[in-house]
Amino acid sequence: MTVTQGGEDADMGACSGPGPGAESGRRSEAESGSGVMIAFGQQLKLLRLRAGLDRTEFGKRVGYAAQSVASFEQGRRIPQPEFIDKSDAVLDAGGLLIALKEEVARAQYPPFFRGAAGLEKKATGLCVYGLYAVPGLLQTADYARAGFELERPLLDEEDIERGVSARLARQEIYDRRPAPLLSFIVDESVLRRPIGGWPTLHGQLEQILSIGSKRNVEVQVMPLNREDHAALGGPFTLIDTAQGQRLAYAEVQGDSRLYTDRATVRELEARYGIIRSQALTPRESSEFIEKLLGER
Repeated sequence: MTVTQGGEDADMGACSGPGPGAESGRRSEAESGSGVMIAFGQQLKLLRLRAGLDRTEFGKRVGYAAQSVASFEQGRRIPQPEFIDKSDAVLDAGGLLIALKEEVARAQYPPFFRGAAGLEKKATGLCVYGLYAVPGLLQTADYARAGFELERPLLDEEDIERGVSARLARQEIYDRRPAPLLSFIVDESVLRRPIGGWPTLHGQLEQILSIGSKRNVEVQVMPLNREDHAALGGPFTLIDTAQGQRLAYAEVQGDSRLYTDRATVRELEARYGIIRSQALTPRESSEFIEKLLGER
């Protein structure tokens, strides 16, 4: 079975050009996600008013600024899970807000990426190949923001910040226990492309080194001087589920596909295995990135 969807972030959706009708499609996707956020915000406000708390006092009790509370109530920002838990308790909501937590978390992603995001969140292992930009799970906030700012048609500031928050939320995978096994192969050209400017790229390279030092993470660089390259067709991700199944996610030019049929997954597995052997080893890759950092 192959499920065809829209496109988001096998590498970075901000670098994907829109296809026919993409602008109207993007608008409808944003509206579907914002509907959940607005509904949550309305419930939060009603419960806060029922409790007789203004935003400042309520914010103090849950550990958030009044401005953040306003953003949550107006559906402009995705609330963190801990905020929802604390709010439910402080407002004596009886689980009403907690019941919405999963839908709120899903709403931070475009509809076409929600299935893949859910699988990624629970994965026991990931193999990620990045050809056009740094994979989302490795991105800094500055790098992610710069990518969203490159979107055409242009995104407004709220959509950019929402996208950055959603991308960084995915990196909670590094805090999971038991820790999933994560493998990244990133093309050298990606590490040389100064998206957001040289300071942003410098911070991004430092983050890749930091994440790559984790025991459950391997980062490899595919150097430009390799004559052989088994995966020029585009970026993709292999996803290992807790049920022992391996799936594949691929995305190019606004078209994303989640593959579940064994023949296609095996083909991508073979490609990943080959480029893994063609790339620099993790240690060589770390030394290569450190050398890049020293060039500027």
